[in-house]
Amino acid sequence: MAQFVDWDLAAATAGALGKSGPRVSYAEATDVVGELRRLTGEAAGHVADYTGLRSQVAHPPVKVVDRRDWAAANIAGLREVITPLVNRLSGDKRPGPLTEAIGSRLTGVQAGTVLAYLSGRVLGQYEVFSGDPGQLLLVAPNIVEVERKLGCDPRDFRLWVCLHEVTHRTQFTAVPWMRAYFLGEVQAFVDASQGGEHLLERLRRGVATLSDAVKDPESRASVLDIVQTPAQRAVLDRLTALMTLLEGHAEFVMDGVGPQVIPSVESIRAAFNRRRESGNPLEKAIRRLLGIEVKMRQYAEGRKFVHGVVDRVGMEGFNKIFGSPLTLPRLEELGDPDAWVARVHGPAAATPTAG
Repeated sequence: MAQFVDWDLAAATAGALGKSGPRVSYAEATDVVGELRRLTGEAAGHVADYTGLRSQVAHPPVKVVDRRDWAAANIAGLREVITPLVNRLSGDKRPGPLTEAIGSRLTGVQAGTVLAYLSGRVLGQYEVFSGDPGQLLLVAPNIVEVERKLGCDPRDFRLWVCLHEVTHRTQFTAVPWMRAYFLGEVQAFVDASQGGEHLLERLRRGVATLSDAVKDPESRASVLDIVQTPAQRAVLDRLTALMTLLEGHAEFVMDGVGPQVIPSVESIRAAFNRRRESGNPLEKAIRRLLGIEVKMRQYAEGRKFVHGVVDRVGMEGFNKIFGSPLTLPRLEELGDPDAWVARVHGPAAATPTAG
């Protein structure tokens, strides 16, 4: 059985390189964890009422984690996906012991470096790889650090974050086929490769590229180097459309619910947008190479698409988007809500509603 990544070393590297969190007392930390759990429950009610979507499957309670635990959870999820994938591609043939030891340890350090960087930035996540239907994670030290830097009301900011992340949980639990579809597209990306050994080498190069981006923002390498075949680009287009929809929907919901339950939501949104757009050249280069800049564009483009569809057919009409993989927006429709509405609802519906 081939060993692609030394996962234990990846976890150790992420823990060693990760930034320390903000200064809080034990009592303050306990209060933050308790409030985030309570606000997650409150957010779930708001999201269900606003979207009309309700979980169809049982899900575990939210996990409030620190940076090390967030990295460990993602390593566990990646391990669940990558290990069987690599075994299939390699035909369960082991490389030479020296090659395996050096290659897996090098990739482990590189993966840990990337996760250490991301662990200091992520506020929350719905992690879908490690189990069905997924696990909602909130990274307490990052939430506290950002609310302090932005000067936000702590309760308001925490609920705002919870609204976004609970929307993601709802997308996967109210739409039971969503996780299988997403994982199927990841598998399709692998199957579209030009060969197992070639893909494994490109995966290693992709991990190395991300690691280089963290350590050397002047690197000219691109994560797109791992995408080479036309078939893989087609899968990537579908994944990009899906992620833009999910992120935009979460942004639309958090801002739609916000004015009703978060008094300071306008100032939070303004401050948070400035944070997203700001950054020194070092930060911007790292964000670009890690794909974070793309994710930031997805927030805006996806929110605009959702807003356009809801304007035309209302929330109930928008929810037809979750009817099946066939009703998900195509990449070219994200900039043209009328095109999606006409395809799913018929041409007569592609007109904004009055109001």
